Amino acid sequence: MTDLIGAPQPAVVPPLRRLLALLAVAAARPLAGAGPRRIRAVLHLLRRGAVPATRQQAAAARQAVITVSARCAADRSCLQRSLATALLCRAWGTWPTWCTGVRTEPFRAHAWVAVGSEPVGEPAHERGYTPVITVPPLPLTGNRS
Repeated sequence: MTDLIGAPQPAVVPPLRRLLALLAVAAARPLAGAGPRRIRAVLHLLRRGAVPATRQQAAAARQAVITVSARCAADRSCLQRSLATALLCRAWGTWPTWCTGVRTEPFRAHAWVAVGSEPVGEPAHERGYTPVITVPPLPLTGNRS
């Protein structure tokens, strides 16, 4: 049986937001199967033109993703969940910081989204990872390449 993240929190997702969340989940699935270089390249491209996401926007995107997808709500689906959350934020014109990292005691890898350096929606037991790859939003001013 697959454990779901946190306590069940039923959420009502409006129809358009539900559709965008489903599309983000569908797009995230094949991307999650790509290698780290490909994932980073795609996310670097997609973040262009987006404004930095607020904590509330990133949390709303994460909640919509885990509401529409039981797979993304599962503990072991952090990569697809984080990618779908970032993609949904992008569909809304924003971008969180997408992160992957590791910890050593015990060794585990994890993927999440953050605003600033603070993870969004992650339970306490999923904290303490050292970021290995991050794709932050581009600055609001200056070169957007």
